[in-house]
Amino acid sequence: MLHIFICEDDPKQNAYMQKLINKHIMEEDYNMELVLAAHSPSEVLDYLKQHTSKSGLYFLDVDLQHELNGIELGAKIRELDVSATIAFITTRSEMAHLVFMHKVEAMDYIIKDDPDTVETGVKTCMQLAYQRYLSGKHAQDQYFTVKSDDHIWNIPHDDILFFETDFTQHKKLVLHTETGLIGFRSSISEVENIGPEFYCCHRSFVINLKKVKRIDRAKREIEMTDGKIIPVAARKMTEFLKRMG
Repeated sequence: MLHIFICEDDPKQNAYMQKLINKHIMEEDYNMELVLAAHSPSEVLDYLKQHTSKSGLYFLDVDLQHELNGIELGAKIRELDVSATIAFITTRSEMAHLVFMHKVEAMDYIIKDDPDTVETGVKTCMQLAYQRYLSGKHAQDQYFTVKSDDHIWNIPHDDILFFETDFTQHKKLVLHTETGLIGFRSSISEVENIGPEFYCCHRSFVINLKKVKRIDRAKREIEMTDGKIIPVAARKMTEFLKRMG
């Protein structure tokens, strides 16, 4: 399901946007949901820090009564939801250049000059975002989101080497990436099916098949691209070799 977010500080405009979006969801039978209609940037950022959202569609007012304007909020959203689709709705056309300055990569900059213009812009953004969602351009399995302490990372699958059980702490894994390690609360069973390129070769490891450098069938071991040697369970070897092609 594609999640939709609004950030509009004016109560009447916020209610109008909610009505407009829900209307198009019902009319087009979109697999979408308006999950948050916020009045301040803090509400949006707090939500994203507490809930994993990937490839969401965000409608942001630019001139918010907050220390962050809508474009600055868009930049922060991009850090938490790397594949976000962002559209700005405002009366201030002169601020459009800030979109490029902050490298937000907005889908649209809708001017509130009349209701018809807003409705057409919102409808078009929803159509395009939904087409991307269905085509897999922003597929849910392109990134793996890790929450650890007060930090959130969106890790591209291609940067992941493998997951390893951390036996020093209960229900904790260590994610090995191209650039380092991240420890987080989870289990092998929760990460083994995050994408077709991942395989649980051992009860303590889930590997990225694209990152296997060498296979030692006699020892039932594999070497990853970072040089790490990982065991393959005897009962897993046949399927592993089949998956490797």
